[in-house]
Amino acid sequence: MAKKRIVMALGHNALGTNLPEQKAAIESTARVIADFIQKGWQVAVVHSNAPQVGMIHTAMNELYQNHPDEGFTPVPMSVCSAMSQGYIGYDLQNGIRSALLKRGIYKPVSTVLTQVTADPYDESFYSPVKRVGRIMNRQEADLQEARGNHVTEIGDRGFQRIVSAPKPVAIVEIDAIRALLDADQIVISCGGGGIPVLEQGALLRGASAVIEKDLAAGLLAKEVDADVLMILTSVDNVTLNYGTPQEKPISHMTVDEAEEFIRQGHFEFASMLPKIEASVSFIKAGKGRSAIVTSLARALDSIDGQAGTTIA
Repeated sequence: MAKKRIVMALGHNALGTNLPEQKAAIESTARVIADFIQKGWQVAVVHSNAPQVGMIHTAMNELYQNHPDEGFTPVPMSVCSAMSQGYIGYDLQNGIRSALLKRGIYKPVSTVLTQVTADPYDESFYSPVKRVGRIMNRQEADLQEARGNHVTEIGDRGFQRIVSAPKPVAIVEIDAIRALLDADQIVISCGGGGIPVLEQGALLRGASAVIEKDLAAGLLAKEVDADVLMILTSVDNVTLNYGTPQEKPISHMTVDEAEEFIRQGHFEFASMLPKIEASVSFIKAGKGRSAIVTSLARALDSIDGQAGTTIA
């Protein structure tokens, strides 16, 4: 009997925001992932990278600004994304491997440096929205704009760089990811939504963008024909009327209900909306699929319908 396959998308709370926090957070996150593997699931992991990629972007550009005579150059967002995939994947794969070995399970765990293509005509390239990096003063912001980058004013705190958030079109390394899963190995891929790239003939060129990791996770789940897409976040359930006295948690939704709630504007653009959109797109692309949105702590309960929000 074929094993069931799950794509698990980890939010920033599963990873922490700096190196010490990441080490501690991944220890508990790896135990949850190991629970699923022990129960016979084939697991692909996607992770967020917002704090990490911002830290890398800031560090690399500080190095360039503070040491102008040593040959350092500004680092593109695509390279920062690649760096974040590497060091988050390093900790995750070692954490999962350790958690499995403690249970007497040996399975290889691999991180695939993953590129995700975007449409060069995606409307987001004309209206950047994703904030990255540290807060800057006016002089620093002017310097960024002189390089062709976009900045936005953050109240009276200063300025911050903003980049595009195009929708994912295709996963470049999908054949390698499928091969690892088909060999019953654990794979970490599409970290931070993938390294955003644009196809230019035979070349792939990094884009000044950030791809929403939940949308990339949904695309990955479709491409590997997963049974379940599980998006782990900071809340136990999807809710309607979030943040109001009428807030109402939902345990189950049909695709039609989810699409109607989207039309009614129940889900925030920068948080819950991409999770629901990714879930709906994944379910509509195949039969017998379901998506779950819940917290890391309730992940195992949610797979049996005892927690979280299931869309089917």
